[in-house]
Amino acid sequence: MQTATAYPHLERLTMTLANRPKTALAIACASALALVAPSHARADDDKGEGIKHVLLLSVDGMHEVDLQRYVKYHPTSAFARLITHGVHFTNAHSSRPSDSFPGLLAFMTGGSPLSHGVFYDDSYDRTLFAPNSNCQGKPGTETNFAENLDYDLTKLDGGGPAGSNHIDPAQLPMRKVGGKCEVVYPHQFLKTNTIMEVIHAAGKRTAWSDKHPAYEIISGPSGKGLDELYAPEINSTTVPGHPGADWTTDPSFTRAYDGLKVAAVINWIKGLDHTGTKKVGVPAIFGMNFQAVSVGEKVTADGYLDALATPSTQLELSLDFVDASLGQMLQALDDRHLTDSTLVIVGAKHGQSPIDVTKLHMLVGSTNPKLVAGQADVTDPVDLLTAAGVAVAQETADDVALIWLADQSQLSKAVAALESDSKNGNHARIEKIYAGERLEDQFGDPALGRTPDIIIQPIAGTIYSKSKAKIAEHGGFAEDDTHVLLVVSNPKLHGVVSDRVENKQVAPSILKALGLEPEQLEAVRGEEHTRGLPDLRLED
Repeated sequence: MQTATAYPHLERLTMTLANRPKTALAIACASALALVAPSHARADDDKGEGIKHVLLLSVDGMHEVDLQRYVKYHPTSAFARLITHGVHFTNAHSSRPSDSFPGLLAFMTGGSPLSHGVFYDDSYDRTLFAPNSNCQGKPGTETNFAENLDYDLTKLDGGGPAGSNHIDPAQLPMRKVGGKCEVVYPHQFLKTNTIMEVIHAAGKRTAWSDKHPAYEIISGPSGKGLDELYAPEINSTTVPGHPGADWTTDPSFTRAYDGLKVAAVINWIKGLDHTGTKKVGVPAIFGMNFQAVSVGEKVTADGYLDALATPSTQLELSLDFVDASLGQMLQALDDRHLTDSTLVIVGAKHGQSPIDVTKLHMLVGSTNPKLVAGQADVTDPVDLLTAAGVAVAQETADDVALIWLADQSQLSKAVAALESDSKNGNHARIEKIYAGERLEDQFGDPALGRTPDIIIQPIAGTIYSKSKAKIAEHGGFAEDDTHVLLVVSNPKLHGVVSDRVENKQVAPSILKALGLEPEQLEAVRGEEHTRGLPDLRLED
């Protein structure tokens, strides 16, 4: 296996971190890279035919156009190798909403929020009770499953008692079960099972790495789907040498953070646990998400340079870092003689919008330095509803707006107010309103407690925020949000598929590749009837 210095972009990254300042991030990156140092012992060589392992990777924020540009200018890259020995889905689309939680759950459940019931990491449930409420009072509460659940954001692992899952139960919503009041962990919030549960139940090992301890949600309603979760907290203030900064503050920080997870994946390929200290065997399903590209797209100083998706210097470095990391993983598979028996799937939970920053519009009052003059001109939809006398229980808004009404009988009044604005100035820059039957058909019945009463898809480029720090967001339904990369790679695969596919089709494809029945997924055999990806035929 090649060492980190064999990849010039990782070497450059280490040098950059060393200058920001010298102690700090160089130590974090060097520690991560040390974990993936060459190893001469091969513990888990696979002999014989068939797929025995699936390596699933989400490069959060990465569009199909990013992949095509990168391969064009880097024809010997790891991304290019994946395409050469794989099926390239050029018209792949993320979940709607394109938030990280439903985005990952598409890969994991084979379903959409219609089935699994999770619309955002920060949403609302009319049947649950607020944290620490002891189920007293009227049900209906925000359900926030992100860094807010951690015990201590000054700790990389989220803190908490030794041996804990780093989730503080005092921050969890509550529910009544059999006359008792109990907290609801993220995995208990999920309504359908996951590929992790199916694969674990078949006696195979499962492992995943992501950005918050709350990503234990993919262990499924049983809570038993994951044998190993490595979830260093990306919003922890643990960046060496930068007190108070979290890992999303600067793309170089995020690259160092992702390096920790890359090290975990390399250790899993070696048949070790994520720390590299215990031999456990190569998982049947394992993987991670990369945050570096998403952060590089969003932060004000970086992003894209034009409408053609030309990356800024920092975004290019993040793409280089991901490619180098992929190269390390592929080399590790080669070294362990696992390449032929491993299906490598690289996609993205979500894209990011807008690519063309001149299309960016934000809430009135924003002083974002990248805004074109006059484009801090957007009215928050909630302000329109408030002016019309409609009470809102919760709004979750990025470049989409999910709205739960305090009184669902006011739906018609709410929709009338929004439609009136869209016809008279369109101050909220509304492109489409989902409510009533149009919403129920695609997202479920709001009366059951989870589904928003109204979902607003704004004109592309609109962000319902005043943020000075971000120039792009995700969550919405626009092309930039949803048109993502997807490559399924193995030496026996090749081809290009231009037909539209969805990320949720990855889940049944993974089970089929591992010799398991896709119909074991509740979302697959339910009303969505999700089919696997086309043209995944292994050829001799």
